Amino acid sequence: MNDVAPYLKWGVAIVLTGMGLPVPEEVFVIGAGLDSHAGTLEPWLALITCMIAAVLGDCAMYAIGYHFGHGLLREHPWFAKLLHPRRERQMEAMIRRHGPKVFLTARFLVGVRSPVYVAAGILRIPFRQFLLFDTLCASLVVSLFFGLSYAFADQIMGVWRQIREAEIALTVVIVAAVAAAGFYFYWRHRQRVQRIRLRRLRRTLRKPNETAATDRNGSAAADEAA
Repeated sequence: MNDVAPYLKWGVAIVLTGMGLPVPEEVFVIGAGLDSHAGTLEPWLALITCMIAAVLGDCAMYAIGYHFGHGLLREHPWFAKLLHPRRERQMEAMIRRHGPKVFLTARFLVGVRSPVYVAAGILRIPFRQFLLFDTLCASLVVSLFFGLSYAFADQIMGVWRQIREAEIALTVVIVAAVAAAGFYFYWRHRQRVQRIRLRRLRRTLRKPNETAATDRNGSAAADEAA
């Protein structure tokens, strides 16, 4: 397990960047390359781990768009603006015409990459086509940054030490963000449950009143007939 842990550390981090973590995936790929140069990781195994993790993160966003896309458009107005009908047609045509270029460009744009892959799922781009394009782009980018970090590890180490020093602060920020997001969604769930219960209670209280009113009207009608 100890031998697997270093690979899992970088792999999970890269998956999270593909799922929207606001950190460039290249940071973690470079870290894996430096660890490989230091002998902590086997270079080829580390490279394969980074590639698989990058593709898995992207596929997760594609799956979210494919299965929950319409709900995202209803619940998040900002996403509906991103994917209004005209832009849907434009993006679909762009992906079909320049698929590899679109996904390759998106990999370098923090904050844009995830929405693009979600959009690919919403637009029902065939998964095999998406997987092919994404694998090609991920392999190219990950191999480039991993190879450069491995080859020039000595020159990079000075900058990397500063990044490592910021890891604790980054971890705290990420944990706080995840906790805040979890609390927000829990609060929304509780609010929704309370609204449902309140509506049910109102309907329950309204029924006896409606029954009583019906009985009174019926009695009045009977009296008039008599």
